[in-house]
Amino acid sequence: MNAWPVRRGTALGPIARSAVRPKGRLNVSFEFSPPKSPEAEETLWTAIRRLEPLEPTFVSVTYGAGGSTRERTHRTVKRLREESQLIPAAHLTCVGASRAEVDAVIQDYWDAGVRHIVALRGDPPGQIGGAYAPREDGYNNATELTAAIKRIGDFEVTVGLYPQVHPESPSIDHDIDVLKAKVDAGATRAITQFFFDTDNFLRFVDKVRSAGVHIPILPGIMPVSNFKGLQKMAGPCGIELPAWLIALFEGLDSDPETRKLLACSVAAETCAKLEEEGFSDFHFYTLNRADLSYALCRVLGVRDRHLEV
Repeated sequence: MNAWPVRRGTALGPIARSAVRPKGRLNVSFEFSPPKSPEAEETLWTAIRRLEPLEPTFVSVTYGAGGSTRERTHRTVKRLREESQLIPAAHLTCVGASRAEVDAVIQDYWDAGVRHIVALRGDPPGQIGGAYAPREDGYNNATELTAAIKRIGDFEVTVGLYPQVHPESPSIDHDIDVLKAKVDAGATRAITQFFFDTDNFLRFVDKVRSAGVHIPILPGIMPVSNFKGLQKMAGPCGIELPAWLIALFEGLDSDPETRKLLACSVAAETCAKLEEEGFSDFHFYTLNRADLSYALCRVLGVRDRHLEV
């Protein structure tokens, strides 16, 4: 994994680069959400079966605001363990639950054979990006949650990271201090919120490394073609969408095919630039759809193992 990317450059585009890449292939991981209905579950498992042959490093399953998807998340993670070859990482938050309740969930995951947890503070119920108020008998933040996870079992713990400053944070420096505390508590990897300003992301990583934090940082990539939906997701998270991206999708509300092509192109260029900068691990937010993530992996040279020569 990319502990500290080494800057390098090349004139190759992403497709040409995938054709000449050395044997060491890129590592990918995928994020899914627990389904809300039988129809949604069928869609999810169609995506899982499509992406499974790519042999991702792991796949994560989200945990809704205020723990609203708790049972569905558990059920999806356990089914992944029982019915696929994938390594599931269960999201876990501490919002709206006591320490005892959270500890019971952690123990349940351990007993079920899950060894990787994505530890997040979480959002209040129905308030993505809303102000957080911890319960008196609950964990105060993701740092305390990480420490609890490591206390209960020798889990691999992934934490979140905001390249454009957490909505409730006063500064990037504060965010980096929080990340340091998570690492001290036992975090072994960080996944970033999705972003589109690659230069800003690279400057952020430079600051993280200069602060002495060397755990792997996985860029969170959002290859989404529904631009209006993307705007709704970005706003509460404090993610600024660059003017060039807005202009790219302007006037395409009734043209889903072109939007899909553009979404894959933008994500491929982002990954290509990051690979030039030494990154070799990418985390894709799939929104429970496989098409864009699968196509993007092909562009990056990540193929079904039985198709590799």
